Amino acid sequence: MCNLLAVVLVAVALLQNPSPQTSPNTPPANNRSQAANQASIDRITREVHHELAWVPYYGVFDNLAYRVSPDGTVTLMGQVVRPTLKSDAENVVKRIEGVERVDNQIKVLPTSPMDDQTRMAVYRAIYGNAELSMYAVRAVPPIHIIVENGHVTLEGVVARQMDKQIAEMQAKSVPNVFSVTNNLRVEEQGS
Repeated sequence: MCNLLAVVLVAVALLQNPSPQTSPNTPPANNRSQAANQASIDRITREVHHELAWVPYYGVFDNLAYRVSPDGTVTLMGQVVRPTLKSDAENVVKRIEGVERVDNQIKVLPTSPMDDQTRMAVYRAIYGNAELSMYAVRAVPPIHIIVENGHVTLEGVVARQMDKQIAEMQAKSVPNVFSVTNNLRVEEQGS
């Protein structure tokens, strides 16, 4: 009888004073650490974006992309014309607090006088268009033109779906362009 009374008293005490882990107002410890980890990933993502935007010689003929993993690994992707841009991007990202490792998968485009001519011709066709000329006034224009062996890929962001279509049509109008891949993203709502 004494043991039964002790069990009942312990059960009543537990019901009146739940432990912090069972309280509905206190998130579990693993949720708090996940939230802190997500905040860290978000901060690293913002800093990587900022640092890559300011890498010297990053221009309209380069495309830099990245992915931040929960373990602190930053994977760099994209294509660049200059090999130094690949190493510069890696070096600025390595210095960001919280970055544990950089996986540099940036591709250096092959040197080609024909591709250089195509880049300039596509640039003139896109940014010389009256509808798209507003994008040319930025420090790094948002429509990036990647040319490899006569194949053009458009990367970046435009304001409207129509701008995306015009950019593709302008690129396709350039002589010696074998294909155009339009990866432009649209800011406009509903697109």
